[in-house]
Amino acid sequence: MKDFKNQVAIVTGASSGIGDSITRILAKNRARVVLAARRQERLSTIVEDLRADNTEVIAVPTDVRDRAQAESLIDAAVTQFGRLDMLICCAGIYYRRPTYELTLEEVQDLMEVNFYGVLNCVFSALPKLQKQGRGHIAVISSVEGRKGLPPDGAYIASKFAISGFCDVMRQELKELGIGVTIVFPGRVDTDMVKNISVPGVSPKIPPERVARATIHVIHRNRARVVVPWLGPSLLLLLDFFSARFGDAMVRKMGLSGSMKE
Repeated sequence: MKDFKNQVAIVTGASSGIGDSITRILAKNRARVVLAARRQERLSTIVEDLRADNTEVIAVPTDVRDRAQAESLIDAAVTQFGRLDMLICCAGIYYRRPTYELTLEEVQDLMEVNFYGVLNCVFSALPKLQKQGRGHIAVISSVEGRKGLPPDGAYIASKFAISGFCDVMRQELKELGIGVTIVFPGRVDTDMVKNISVPGVSPKIPPERVARATIHVIHRNRARVVVPWLGPSLLLLLDFFSARFGDAMVRKMGLSGSMKE
């Protein structure tokens, strides 16, 4: 992936999981990386690891819910490296609760991070990317951003929202030379879902697998990718033709998973 050499990439949610894995792949391909997350100590550790391998990297502690902090993140990248080539949005939160037990405040909390947190970064970066006439935006959504699995209603609402926004944004920004990619992973083996048991037919996948797929589709400037492909794609296809059959597949295969005791 020679195209990534010296490219400037911002990765949000870089302190763990998919964001951490994407950061390390970019570093191996000699990109210049700007790490963003709330956990400053964890970011500092990652920076030390990457600089030991001669990666050009800085960390900017950022709460993506705060528009001013998102703007400071973009400014820090451009100030340090002179430009911005990629914005990869991985920051997100998750919790599960049936819709009839949710409060509006809980839904708003998820939307603040998973939807508006992405938009804060995107809207802060777009003027820079438009001025350059090039660049790429990638957003980590979820298979649940295309098919709802109980009891994740609030989380799914945030992922459906950002998936739809990115679908339109991709079409609008294409003529400006800016690529947009959205990634739809299944359940990923991270701390976010460590207390959830999933069926063997749909195991948690390692974050490194999602990271590799993300970097590949950015490199190819593709619109979207589902990871893993076969199982989720079959579910989405079945649900497209019949919501009843899609719902039945979720129930019979136990795709919603269960909380560990």
